[in-house]
Amino acid sequence: MAVRTPVDGEVSISYGQIYVVSGSGDMPDDLGVAFAGQTSGLCGAAVPGFLWLLTGSSDGRVGFTVEVHDHAPALDSRWEEVVEVSYRPVSAHTELVQWAWEARWGLDLEETGYRVRYCALGMDPQHPVPDREGAAREERYLLQLWPAPPEPDRIVRQSSRRAAYWHGFARALPAPPSADEPVR
Repeated sequence: MAVRTPVDGEVSISYGQIYVVSGSGDMPDDLGVAFAGQTSGLCGAAVPGFLWLLTGSSDGRVGFTVEVHDHAPALDSRWEEVVEVSYRPVSAHTELVQWAWEARWGLDLEETGYRVRYCALGMDPQHPVPDREGAAREERYLLQLWPAPPEPDRIVRQSSRRAAYWHGFARALPAPPSADEPVR
């Protein structure tokens, strides 16, 4: 199976957010719009061509990897938080974007449907988890994409209080606007 890794390193997080943006770069100005109608609350996919990704840290640098696969990758059991959503770029230009466009990385995605798996480690920073060598592990994220038809979003794994809070937030939101209603 082929895999591309367009992002692998550290990214800066502001306000606990980072985004995947396709098209003109129009972003919803309301967190609730991005997660409307979802059951999972870490990867908002309700706005066409846009993903709103939440992190545990409000500000700072976190490890972040983006992988683009040909087929669904195996689920790695080390991830504490895992959600899946469906996504479709609205143009040939898609990027991972930091707050206020301070930095961005081209993802080189085709205009087709994708399944997205968003994974996290260490979302509750006050509870560092030791790694195999006993050192405290830092917050880390993995975003995996592969071609797939649309499916409902789902929570695959949840263990942190912060993820539980955001899942509850998403479940309490109304359904997304219809195709005839404008997105704010």
